Amino acid sequence: MAINLNGILLPITTPFTPDQDFDAEGFTSNFAKWNATGVTGYVVLGSTGERVNLDEREYVEVIETARQAVPKEFAFIAGAGQQSTRGTIGEIEVAARAGAEAVLVITPHYYRAAISQDALVSHYAAVADAASIPIILYSMPDLTGIKIEPETAARLSAHENIVGLKDSSNDVEKLAETVRLVPDNFAVMIGNGTVFCEALQAGARAGILAVACAAPQICGAIYSAVRAGDIDRAAGLQEVLTPLARAVTKTYGIGGLKAALEMVGYAGGTVRAPLQRPGEAGSKEIERLIQQAKDALEPDRVTADVGLR
Repeated sequence: MAINLNGILLPITTPFTPDQDFDAEGFTSNFAKWNATGVTGYVVLGSTGERVNLDEREYVEVIETARQAVPKEFAFIAGAGQQSTRGTIGEIEVAARAGAEAVLVITPHYYRAAISQDALVSHYAAVADAASIPIILYSMPDLTGIKIEPETAARLSAHENIVGLKDSSNDVEKLAETVRLVPDNFAVMIGNGTVFCEALQAGARAGILAVACAAPQICGAIYSAVRAGDIDRAAGLQEVLTPLARAVTKTYGIGGLKAALEMVGYAGGTVRAPLQRPGEAGSKEIERLIQQAKDALEPDRVTADVGLR
């Protein structure tokens, strides 16, 4: 069965206890709430899930725990990607054995000067040849300094085991060019909540949005409005979403997103040092922005849903 790469997918956080151990109970409880919000799938252990802060045993534990909590009708994707092609292939098979249906594979970046677009094509083609589950390309230039260019995505889209791209930049013009160059069955998805509405209009099929973990309804409302052709409504909601999305990503990072999750009834938990939670002023700003998102949805009578209680 083909994986559903439409709608809103959540790149979920990994909650930790005060001792910075994996909080499996809190993690599982979050799915019970998210499953009722209209989202279509999950990405575990992407950049939002603090993959780089977990060891290999924890990597498997998180995927296996999530697999038990995610109903089969939801897409279930795991983050992967080491600095070598060989290491990436090995990690993907670990994820597959733990239950992942597909993997979101970040670009190698440590030897950044050597990672040309041709090197990316060779890397991803070799990974896709070896992988037993589908590959989704992951372009996250803010963290890696490496961007998957539209022409590169187009070359890789010809591989039968490469099924999509998550573009976490805010370059909507290049996203639109990627959509133009790839086949219709290749899923171009936006990973930046500050340009969600614009990206959908440019042809993105889905959003894999950190902000949607704390505010799934407003993200879903934007998606539905664009699909219905109500661009004015979508643009108005995007204007409210943008500062919240920025606050829980660029400004306050994963610690800010975990704080936001707790404000709306989810298990947020600690972040692993050296990451930090926001201070009092930052928390108040996030709380204010969440309330604005809730207020923006009042006309739709959806504020009783789980995510924005």
